[in-house]
Amino acid sequence: MHNTITKLLGLPPVSSAHGSQIDLLLFYVHLLMVVLAIGWGIFFLVCLWRYAQKRRATADPVGVRGHLSSYLEVGVAGVEAVLLIGLAIPIWARGGTAGNFPKPEESTVIRVIGRQFNWIARHPGADGVFAKGDPKFLSAQNPLGIDPEDPAGKDDVVVESSEVVVPVNKPVIAYISSLDVIHNFAVKTMRVAQDAIPGLSNPIWFTPTQIGTNLITCGQLCGNGHSQMRGLLKVVEPAEYRAYLRERTKTGPVDTSGYE
Repeated sequence: MHNTITKLLGLPPVSSAHGSQIDLLLFYVHLLMVVLAIGWGIFFLVCLWRYAQKRRATADPVGVRGHLSSYLEVGVAGVEAVLLIGLAIPIWARGGTAGNFPKPEESTVIRVIGRQFNWIARHPGADGVFAKGDPKFLSAQNPLGIDPEDPAGKDDVVVESSEVVVPVNKPVIAYISSLDVIHNFAVKTMRVAQDAIPGLSNPIWFTPTQIGTNLITCGQLCGNGHSQMRGLLKVVEPAEYRAYLRERTKTGPVDTSGYE
């Protein structure tokens, strides 16, 4: 049924644990909108026919005398409440962008930083601890202001090529921020999106369920190069993810290839 709903809505395939619930909510919301559009369309045509000037030359100052419209309004509000309380809030609470985050020690914790016009991925390395940062360390070679003397940063991995790599079947906690203007980190196949705002670190979490490459887009107009601000979220086997981090740790905490 889920594949049918996804195709019916024209959405890309789901690659996260909570994605099917998002699609189900979207389906019911669209179904409600279709019913309302048809209902209001019929009501409009009935009004054109029933209250045409040639049928009723004199206006009725009293108007509607029954309670059908009130019942309909209460019914629509009730359906919307069911969608909100029964589907939207539980989905929001279980995953994606809300509370009830998985434990960091049981998750892949990363940071994703938006910059005109690419994404920077930061991994804490084998120790699981990010190095401290300070604006005084900012430079072309160190765009994140990482403290070069912090021992926790010796195994940090920073990739500036708009590539984010995570292991499959393990919760991912991503802290989203920006170096310049407001961006939006969006991965449609994962059914997640989060604003990247300068000075803030907005968390988001999801569990990738399929190995493969997913397109990262910017969901917020961020300048002349907005349409080119794309990246790749690669979901790999856990062993491949560990090898990926080991290989990049050898080159030091900061990858400056984006400036060459």
